[in-house]
Amino acid sequence: MINKIGKVTVYVENQEQAKDFWINKLGFVLKLEQPMGPNFVWLEVAPSDDEFTTLVLYSKAAMEQQNPSMVSHPSVLFSTTDIDSAYENMKKNDVKVGELQKMPYGSMFTFYDQDGNEYLLREDK
Repeated sequence: MINKIGKVTVYVENQEQAKDFWINKLGFVLKLEQPMGPNFVWLEVAPSDDEFTTLVLYSKAAMEQQNPSMVSHPSVLFSTTDIDSAYENMKKNDVKVGELQKMPYGSMFTFYDQDGNEYLLREDK
């Protein structure tokens, strides 16, 4: 079902400044920088090119604009190679899950632990 811890989100005021900090001051590498529509960027850094787990440097302003009522977005993103199967297995195991979203940049859904903490599961292929 879950293969790895895929991504940990860090909410930042300025993505370019955050990218500069992680890359130029801490020696991380840029793993992915991709537009998410006309106004947002998905930005991932990691300690090395070989590292699977990344930090997502996510714009606080983008999150507020996407969903003003949302106080936060899951900060731990797990990965799977079969999102449909993982979704059905979690539902079968009575895990509270959100809607399975199939977007142009990836498929994902939120799920909640016993205390109501929110996590995100993304499909990585």
